Amino acid sequence: MRKILSIVFGLLFVLFAAFQYNDPDPEIWVPIYGFAAVACFMAYAGMARWWFLAAMSLIYVVAAIYQWPPAFEGFMFSEAGMRSMNIEMAREAGGLAICAAVMMVLAVVSRQPSARP
Repeated sequence: MRKILSIVFGLLFVLFAAFQYNDPDPEIWVPIYGFAAVACFMAYAGMARWWFLAAMSLIYVVAAIYQWPPAFEGFMFSEAGMRSMNIEMAREAGGLAICAAVMMVLAVVSRQPSARP
């Protein structure tokens, strides 16, 4: 289970990082998603310890809370454009929350002992 989750989310985070090429601040968001992808690939290889993944999850949670907009106006997925800065901040906080959730799931799965002898 750990290997499947790790490779799927690792590839998704690489894709998320690639989508940032036309963002106004890619120098911030490419590394954020890139670090998440690297952590997933480390979990796939068995190199990431559960506490490392849990710490990354905590960092992403703190960043998502910090990034949360002052007035939530939704995510507006039906429109490609951005109506206000609050929508952009909500989208960014949502991306950080996704990173946090994946890191926590990988931490839990990595903590479980392997079923193989």
